[in-house]
Amino acid sequence: MIYTAVTIKIKDASDDKMEVLVAILDSLNFEGITENGDNAIGYIPTSLYDRSILEVSLAGVKDILHAAVVSEEQVDEKNWNEEWEKNFDPVVVDHKCAIRAPFHEQFRNMEYVITISPKMSFGTGHHETTSLMISALLNMDLKDKKVLDMGCGTGVLGILAAMRGAGEVIGIDIDNWAYENAKENVITNEVEMNIIKGSTDVIPEIEFDIILANINRNILIEQASDYNQALNFCGRLFLSGILEEDIEMVEATFLDLGLTPVNHESMGKWQMLEFVK
Repeated sequence: MIYTAVTIKIKDASDDKMEVLVAILDSLNFEGITENGDNAIGYIPTSLYDRSILEVSLAGVKDILHAAVVSEEQVDEKNWNEEWEKNFDPVVVDHKCAIRAPFHEQFRNMEYVITISPKMSFGTGHHETTSLMISALLNMDLKDKKVLDMGCGTGVLGILAAMRGAGEVIGIDIDNWAYENAKENVITNEVEMNIIKGSTDVIPEIEFDIILANINRNILIEQASDYNQALNFCGRLFLSGILEEDIEMVEATFLDLGLTPVNHESMGKWQMLEFVK
């Protein structure tokens, strides 16, 4: 497969700015990202690359990112597994949940241990948006609940929900790599979770008690009514992938649908919002 390597320059680059850029590229189906000083290089299948969409996404965060595409180059496919294995360290959230790769040593005396082979998918617990959601799951009653994980990536959130006693867990992702990877991770962790490929159009006709959506502002707003329709009365909706300056816009969208904001957690620049129907 032929990939396009896109080099993006960030003005006055910092760790926080790079994290914002990585989240944007991940949401646009970039499959490998490397950092080099003020530049980030993202790799995406050429057939999926649309520069105009990337530039619109960058423009949406121009007040904090000041990033621009500076070059594009076609390259052969890399061994992505080898790339992430070089840098993937285990993650522990709230001293209760460890996320490890198959090549890491097993954790002892840890309440929940999730084994993830992320490959090209998002969701290892390293990013604040995922950690915020994991922390929320660790502090709620999931017994027999019906849980939907939208944009499930590796499936890590749904896997944890299943481990904590959820009655039915469904993960949905539009990306084929994420779909295949999540299925593999479900088998590895020996939990019951149904993985479906698609977008909100494939949400089963079930009223969910809990919906998790760790995506990005634009998609959360675009899919808001679909989440509302799938959520049962008194159900809880958790949204992550939101920057501090986007809170007002996201809250307004869901308030207009009749949902009530009940909690707000933050980690660095990233926010998680909880609503009740």
